[in-house]
Amino acid sequence: MLQTTASPTLDGLFRRILARQPEALALIDPANKMQVTGQPPLRLTFAQADRAISALAAHFVDAGLPPHSIVAVQLANTIEYALTVLAAHRAGLVVALMPQLWRHADLAVALNRIGARAIVGCSRIDGVSHADLIMNAAVEAFSIRHVCGFGPDLPEGMVPLDDLITHGSATVPAMTPDARQAALISFDVTNSGLLAVPRTHLNLISGGLAVFLESGMAQGGTLLAAQCMGSFAGIASSLACWLLSGGTLALHHPFDGEVLERQLIELNCDTLA
Repeated sequence: MLQTTASPTLDGLFRRILARQPEALALIDPANKMQVTGQPPLRLTFAQADRAISALAAHFVDAGLPPHSIVAVQLANTIEYALTVLAAHRAGLVVALMPQLWRHADLAVALNRIGARAIVGCSRIDGVSHADLIMNAAVEAFSIRHVCGFGPDLPEGMVPLDDLITHGSATVPAMTPDARQAALISFDVTNSGLLAVPRTHLNLISGGLAVFLESGMAQGGTLLAAQCMGSFAGIASSLACWLLSGGTLALHHPFDGEVLERQLIELNCDTLA
C-alpha cells in the first residue's frame, strides 16, 4: 500500500528542530524591548519556546475557541509574535495579521470583515496604548469573544498572557492540521477597501523557502529580522525562514538604526531580513 507523508506545517517544522536540538537558542528579543513595550528582553531555547507555545495553545483551547476560529494578532516585533502564531496553529486556529500601524477604525473594519473570535495585543508599542485601541475595536466587532495581551498595566477585560511565556507548562491534544487549509489571513488594500487574503501553511512555507534560497542563508545560522511580522512578506521572510534554517531568530523593532547596528555586531548575524 502506498503511504503518504503529511505536508509540513510551521509548527511541524518547529517540532522537527525541537527534537534535534531542544537546548539550542531559538528566539532573541529586540535589545530595546523595554523602551518599545515596557517588557524586559528575553532569550528562549527551543525547549523553552515549546513550553510557551503549548501553554498559549492550551489557553486558546480553554478559552473556548473552536478549531479553525480566527485569532487576530497585533503585536510589536518581539518573540511574543512568533510564539503566538505558532501557538494558534498548534491549537488548530487561523491567525489574522493586524498591521502594527493600524488604529481603531482599521482594526474594527478588519475584525468584522473576517469574523474574528479573539484578538491578541499588547499594552503599548512605542508609547501608543495599543491595549486601548484593541479594546475599543473589539467592542465594535460582535464576533469577538476573547481579548488577551502581553505587557504591563493591561485594561480590565484584557486577559494577561505574560506568565504563560516564562512559567507556562501545559499540553494540548495532538492534532494533524491540513497544510492545505487556511493558516493565516493577511490584508491587501484595494479600491474597494480591505481585502482579506487567506494563506495555507504551504503558501507560507513556499514564500519562506523562496527568500531562504535566494538569500543563501546558512543552515543553523542567526537571522536578524527587522521587518514586522504583520504581513505575509514579514512572516515569510522571518518566521518561515527561521524554521527552514533551524537556527536562531533575533528580532529588531523597526525605526531605530543605532539599535539595529548594535544587534548586528553583538549577535554576529548571518542574515538580515
